[in-house]
Parts: sequence; structure tokens; C-alpha cells
Amino acid sequence: MTRDDGSILPLTIAYALIALAAILVCVDATSLYLTQKRLDGWADAAALAAADEFTLEVSSGEPHARLTDADVARGAAALLASAGAAAVVVTAASPDGTSARVTLADTWRPPVLTLFVPDGIALQSTATSRSALR
Repeated sequence: MTRDDGSILPLTIAYALIALAAILVCVDATSLYLTQKRLDGWADAAALAAADEFTLEVSSGEPHARLTDADVARGAAALLASAGAAAVVVTAASPDGTSARVTLADTWRPPVLTLFVPDGIALQSTATSRSALR
């Protein structure tokens, strides 16, 4: 007859370590997801604010909203500065004179398991907003 005393303890410890590792990875993955979504929201808001920086032009009796790259950059930077966002404007331009396209960047740093990603991960988000008069 063999003795099985104490054979459950190593299995319990191993499963507890696996569960702890899974929880820590899920915490980091959730943090990364939320940081990307927050950056997406800032990009949307910056593009919308930049699209409001248009200049009104009238040609043939019809009003037209006209955007320049400088207008878009100024509007995006003003929104981020007033809100205190950590994101940085990478590009802010008007590709067609009526749309504002803004690209923002930020760095995600994991709340736990920083040993594996000490420098964080660079994130970017691009949003476009159009000015239209009706």
C-alpha cells in the first residue's frame, strides 16, 4: 500500500499560481483596452474640436466651411491643453479642406507585471470629423 499524504498541496499551489498569473494578465489586458479606448475618445474629441475651427467663405452666394492644416492643429492642441490630456498630437491636418484628421499618441504602462514591459507600449489613434453647413 502506498501513502498519498501531502500530494494535494503541490497541486493546490500550482493551480493557485496559474490562477494568479491569469488574473494579473487579465488586469493588464483590461488596462490596455481601456487606455486605447480613452485615446480613441480623445482623438474623436480633438477632431471634432478641430473641425469647428473652420473659416466661413461665401462663393456664388453659397457659404462654405474652409479648414486649413493650421486651423486643425490649433483646434486639436487647444482641446488637449484645456482638458489636460496626456495624449500628444502626432498629426493634425485637413486632407480636403472640409475634414479634420487628427492622430494622437500615448504610452500605456501596465499596472502590474511591469517587468515584462518596462517601457510600456506606444498607442496611436486617428479620428476624422467633417465640417458641413446646411
